[in-house]
Amino acid sequence: MKHFPVALAGCEKFDWESDYTGYSYEIFVSRPVQPPPEDGYPIIYVLDGLSYFQYAHNVIALQSKNALKTQIVPALIVGIGHAEKDMKSRRFYDFTAPAEKYVYPERLQGRTLGVHGGGENFHRFIEEELKPYIESAYPVDQKRQTLFGHSLGGYFALWAMLTKPASFQAYLACSPSIWWNGYELTRYASHYLQKELASKPPKLFLAAGEKEGFMVEDAIKMANTLGGDYISCEWYIAPEENHASVVPAIISRAFRFAFSENPAEG
Repeated sequence: MKHFPVALAGCEKFDWESDYTGYSYEIFVSRPVQPPPEDGYPIIYVLDGLSYFQYAHNVIALQSKNALKTQIVPALIVGIGHAEKDMKSRRFYDFTAPAEKYVYPERLQGRTLGVHGGGENFHRFIEEELKPYIESAYPVDQKRQTLFGHSLGGYFALWAMLTKPASFQAYLACSPSIWWNGYELTRYASHYLQKELASKPPKLFLAAGEKEGFMVEDAIKMANTLGGDYISCEWYIAPEENHASVVPAIISRAFRFAFSENPAEG
């Protein structure tokens, strides 16, 4: 494991080659300047770390200085990134669930997406390789763990919550690709609600940009499906934002939801 300096205060970067996926990820870690609480820092794992780690770091670094007003507390941020050269194709593999067959919308016909369906192994990498290392190297509160993802990363966050809910206490899905594989997440959601739920199910935050077309309706439908008296679910539509601009517009709100004890429903 090679460690590299990062041009952000309190941050480091290292490469991790996973035995489960056979891929080398770029891992970014941000540690608060404040001393950890007795139970350790809450922690947020950020997918697409190459794109979104710095946003997440800045939110925590700046707003945790005035936590009473911002409701943003000091937290560890772990960004999980793909190499820029193969990020596009690798995301379709790591962030999508295995399936017997795949259904593609008309707008994707003719496009080369590469291999997909590697979500199980990617989840095992996080749970069985990355998390144990982070928890051995940093003071982590294992009862306050969050997963953040955007687009296909948002799909993965939703899929992980619906199939492996105990992995994290909060899931933040921004502009999730609910359309993937013939809206298979709606079937996962139906199955999830039919099961006997854990005594304390995870919290879910769903967001989209106002200008994201059908993805807005998809996110609201999923929130209405999963929200209720038993599951803490909040949704938010960011005014004037599109798929490329929505993350910086919603990330503070998403993190406040993750840190809150009794989040309000959207």
